[in-house]
Amino acid sequence: MEQVPITKEGYEALKKELEYIKKVERPKNIQAIEEARSHGDLTENAEFDAAKDRQAFIDGRVSDLEYKLARADIIDSRTLSNDRAVFASYVVLENIDTGENVTYQLVGPDEANIEKGRISVSSPLGKAIIGKKPGDEIILQAPGGKRFYELVEIL
Repeated sequence: MEQVPITKEGYEALKKELEYIKKVERPKNIQAIEEARSHGDLTENAEFDAAKDRQAFIDGRVSDLEYKLARADIIDSRTLSNDRAVFASYVVLENIDTGENVTYQLVGPDEANIEKGRISVSSPLGKAIIGKKPGDEIILQAPGGKRFYELVEIL
């Protein structure tokens, strides 16, 4: 089985979600199915159908999370060197056109969340950053044209 890199924080978040689904969501759904069954005829019971659909979703999500956790290769960002940008690194980029600085953490696809400053290493920008060192220029081909960045710092 191929290992997939993930940050310690990302691994913990997946574990927490799995635990929540198993301990809270699944029991609530089982109760909803039992309640819907108690209403009688299941052939025209919309509540029963909805609860069964929810059960299928929950079971699928549990399988997905268990699969991701089993394949996870936890990378601790605190053990990384700061000479080059690698998975789990925090990087400060300067947009050369605007002078604006932005900080990102390079993470796996399951952890990416641009609002939290976490970009996937498989995204175009993530791919462009990997392997770069402070002072290197990064050229990103965006839909609106090329964007130019400088890797200012690796935190």
